[in-house]
Amino acid sequence: MKLLTKANKTALLPLGGSESVKDPMIQVKFFTPDSSWTWYVIEYDGEDRMFGYVESAAFANYGGELGYFSFAEIKSVRGPFGLPVERDTGFTPAPLSSVTRTVRS
Repeated sequence: MKLLTKANKTALLPLGGSESVKDPMIQVKFFTPDSSWTWYVIEYDGEDRMFGYVESAAFANYGGELGYFSFAEIKSVRGPFGLPVERDTGFTPAPLSSVTRTVRS
C-alpha cells in the first residue's frame, strides 16, 4: 500500500499552514495494525516532516499529543508482529476536534 497518494499530498497543508486555524483539518490517518499507535496528519513539508496529532495506549493517562514527526520513521515502524504502518483508506478528512478535545486557541 502506498502510504501517501498524490491526492493526499495535495490535500495536506504545508508546514505552518494551520498555525492560525483553531480547528485544523486532519487529511490523513496512519495506524499500526498490530499495535496501538495512530498518527493524524494535518501538515507536510512534501519530503519528510509532518505535523499532526499522535495517540497511543502509551498516552492513555493524558491523551495524545500535537507535534512534528518524520514520514521516514513512520515508513520504518514495525509493530510487535512485524507489520508496517498503514494508511486508513476509509478515513474521511475531519477536524482535529473530532479525534481530540485538544483544539488550539
